[in-house]
Amino acid sequence: MKINNIFTLLAVVFFGIFSNAQNVLSGKVTDQSTQLPLAGAAVSIGDLHKTTQTDADGNFVLSDIPAASYEVEIRFPGYKNVSKTISVNGQTTADFVLDKSTTEIAEVVVTGSSKSMQIKKSPLPIVSIGKDYLTTNLATNVIDAISKIPGVSAVTTGPNVSKPYIRGLGFNRILTLYDGVRQEGQQWGDEHGIEVDDYGIDRIEVIKGPASLMYGSDALAGVVNLIPTTVGTPNKISGSVTTEYQSNNGMFGGSLFLTGNKNGFEYGFRASKRFAKDYKNKIDGRVYNTGFDETAANAFVGVHKKWGFSHLNVSLYDNL
Repeated sequence: MKINNIFTLLAVVFFGIFSNAQNVLSGKVTDQSTQLPLAGAAVSIGDLHKTTQTDADGNFVLSDIPAASYEVEIRFPGYKNVSKTISVNGQTTADFVLDKSTTEIAEVVVTGSSKSMQIKKSPLPIVSIGKDYLTTNLATNVIDAISKIPGVSAVTTGPNVSKPYIRGLGFNRILTLYDGVRQEGQQWGDEHGIEVDDYGIDRIEVIKGPASLMYGSDALAGVVNLIPTTVGTPNKISGSVTTEYQSNNGMFGGSLFLTGNKNGFEYGFRASKRFAKDYKNKIDGRVYNTGFDETAANAFVGVHKKWGFSHLNVSLYDNL
């Protein structure tokens, strides 16, 4: 009897693993007006941290997905983001049609709920700030970049030390997250800014209002969730080089990013450097003791299998 029970248990475990391995989501992404395929569109499942891109024919495949319902989001430059709730079980097919538009009505957010969801369905007032906004609204730090969002401001004590304020409240009344990790240093004195590499942030989600039930008492005024650049597409090595120059303080900045994904083994590395001299204005000329020197680095390794994912991250941040 015991032997039979053991064989039965092994059979159940084997069947569960085998069935999970067969869960595949595939489909095609096309243009709404021309019906032509869109190559290079990003297809992502936020809950699993899985991302891939469509091929030359607009097709995509996401494998090793546990059977469940997920919010699947499609992003492509110049097109409105599209998301659908897809129930994945076995060989699942889902096609997406994108419309050329700059209006976002179905953007997916991960802040404020236990799983990814459309921003219009969130019970909390959430603002999502994408990479395009961060790139075109130049600032010496990421908090200054979002201070133009209605309801969000910043208190600064220098060119690259800024702390977020939401509707008049800040310090330990605002929770700041980076890749899900609480940034406790920014809560206290005026000289403690966000200790995060600005170049490594892909997007920002801001809860404007009380979120203490989910995040604790230090989210009384809201949450600033800094979301880093995601892992590259499966079985590819990708990267980017970013440079920046600001004339008022002579700031030079640059960042190198490299990531790879081979059969579920993921890795990535980023190194960044920014330095500036004292800025100047028309009345005082050069304002001394306003320069800074910032060095940042981040590396991670991890695995992404049918049972889920696990990452080990190491980061360095030095700001003078």
